[in-house]
This record gives sequence, structure tokens and C-alpha cells, in this order.
Amino acid sequence: MRKAADALKGNSKRIFIAQTIEAYGHGGQSWAEEHLLWNRGTIRKGKKEIETSHIEDKFSNRGRKKSEEIFPDLLDDIKKIVEPECQTDPSFNTCRLYTRLTATEVRKRLLRIDSYTEDTIPCAKTINTKLNDLGYNPKKVQKTKPHKKIKATDSIFEQVHKINEEADNNLKEIRISLDAKARMNIGNFSRGGRNRVLTKAEDHDLGVKEKLTPFGFFLPEHDDLFLFFTKGYASSDFIVDRLEEIWPKIKRKYNVDILTINADNGMENSSVRTQFIKRLVEFADRGNITIKLAYYPPYHSKYNPIERVWGVYENHICGDMMDTVETTIKFAESMTYNAKTPFVKLTEELYETGVTVCKESMDKYNEFVERMPSLEKWFLTISPGYFG
Repeated sequence: MRKAADALKGNSKRIFIAQTIEAYGHGGQSWAEEHLLWNRGTIRKGKKEIETSHIEDKFSNRGRKKSEEIFPDLLDDIKKIVEPECQTDPSFNTCRLYTRLTATEVRKRLLRIDSYTEDTIPCAKTINTKLNDLGYNPKKVQKTKPHKKIKATDSIFEQVHKINEEADNNLKEIRISLDAKARMNIGNFSRGGRNRVLTKAEDHDLGVKEKLTPFGFFLPEHDDLFLFFTKGYASSDFIVDRLEEIWPKIKRKYNVDILTINADNGMENSSVRTQFIKRLVEFADRGNITIKLAYYPPYHSKYNPIERVWGVYENHICGDMMDTVETTIKFAESMTYNAKTPFVKLTEELYETGVTVCKESMDKYNEFVERMPSLEKWFLTISPGYFG
């Protein structure tokens, strides 16, 4: 009878025990407790269920509640604190996000929010667990240290975080992170990864016939991703043309009229790149939108959200050979980022690099460009109205 009871669970087990005691008769509870090790409380509960109705077992309500159940906004608040200060793996060997903020520091910043007090806020160990659950790695590792740091780095970061937060909280504003990845050799070349299928690749990239440059637009708040591949280089004209190509989709989907762009101040998308600024001024006027440029500090490009996409992409194609252009495009189409598939397109048009605008013409365009004092190279606002 003890084995039969152990084979049952919950309500069925209690009713079986209660019916067994009733069949035994007077003194059954004492006998069952002594010989069958059945608890009297369980027996009485089973009898009550026979006489009245089924008692629901709420096992999920037992024990201590999770911190996010006590503080419904805890995980979102942690994300808001950590997200701006985390970076992807510079080597793209993993998809992990690294942050130099410790759990103790995150806890201190949570205390600045009115809904948390010293008596109620979770301890640093619990916050460390939540950071790991959210995919952040609060570890002091060598790869999170930038190679260099300029005097204005902290001021630039402060402004970038402020502008990004304002963009994410404004329903009429959308934020796009853009960047190009290093050019890829197309052919039977080893990428240094591992594959379950035994594949023979060439050790050296001698005789490369084709190359592709991946370029991406990423919407951090919505996880929308647009990937473009070109056999040439991602010039200023290429970048703005692709932006004009995807803008109608974004405009229609989110109904916005302000665009904030996160970039790394690279060669072709720099704030002093005359052709890039010229094309953005024209784009802003044609689309009747305001464009804000917020650049990350030098040597800190891995904080740009698009870099996380490249980490996922690199791990997606790791161990596989990109032997043809078609194969490369198909692999890009099959990847996912946060369960969403990207828009992928191969651009056939080749663009000329090194295009510049003369100073006289640039002066007219600069009338619609407002630069932030003391941080002119890093923060710009472009207003519509160039064509009148």
C-alpha cells in the first residue's frame, strides 16, 4: 500500500490514503502513521476532499518569490542601466555582451530610482544572477578594455546615452545603428571556425577573385535588421542610398519624423565627411525629417549596437565556407537576431570612393547643420529645408 501511494501524486494520493483508512476502520490513522508513515494532516485533507470537493495544489506559490515578481520593473531597470555601457566581443568569438559595471555598481544606481530602498532592494548577489540571466557578463576581462581613451571620451558617452534615451522614449523618433563589417573573401577559404561536417578549405587566401562588404542598419529598440552586401566599398553614397531605400518601410511601420543615427565616426560616415553630410542634408529635406547624428568615442566602436549583430552573424557562419556570393546571401537570410529574420539584399551598383564637396558648396549645406558646442565632431542635428 505504501508503494501504491508513492506512485500517485497530489489529490489522487490523498484520496487513496483517506479511502484506505476508512476501510481499515477505527484507529486507522494511528496505525497508518506508525506502519505506513502516512501523515495525519494528509489523511484529514484527503477525507475533506472526499466529503466536499477537490483542493487545488498550488505548488508554484510555495517558497520565496523571485525578485522580478516583487519588483515588476526590476529587469527593465537593470537593462536601462547596463545596456548603454555594454559591448560585444571585439573578436566576435562569442555572442556575449560584456559590461564593466559590477553588480554592486548596478545596485547603487538602482537605489537612485524612487521605487527602491536599502531595505527592499535585492542584494548584489541576486543582481549578479539577474545580469547573467539577461545575457550580460559583469566580468573584468581584458577584451573589454579599450586600446586608448581621449579626454572627451566620458563627455561623449554621457551625451550619447542622453540622446539615445530621448530617442527611445519619443514615439515620433526612431534610432538606427549603422556600420560596415570587414570585407569578406568569397571562395574556399577557411574562416577558422568548426563545423560538424568535415570540410576541406584552403589555408591561404591567395588568388581571391571576389569580395563582399556587409553593411547593416539595426533598430535597437525593435530588433529590426537590414543587411546589404556590395562587391565594392560602403561609400558615403552607398550608405545614404541604402538609408533612403529602407526609410519608407520604417516610416510606414513606425510613423516617425525624427531619425537618430548611431555610428562610429568611420572614414565614410564621419561628421567631417563632406559627401556624407551633403547627402544627409538632401535626404532630410526630401523626407521632411530631422536627423540627429550621435557618434561613439574613438576606440569604443564595439559599444555601437550594430556590432552585436555582427557577433551573431559571425557565429552563424562560423565553420562554413562562403564559396559563392549566393551562398553568402543565403546564410545571411537564414540567421536570426532575437528571433527575427533580417532583410537581406545584394546591391549590384558599384560606388566611387573619395568623392568630396568643395568648400563653397559645403557652406550652403552647413547652414542646415547644427553642431554641439565643444563636441562638434560627435553630435550634429540636420534640419530639412535645403531645397526651400
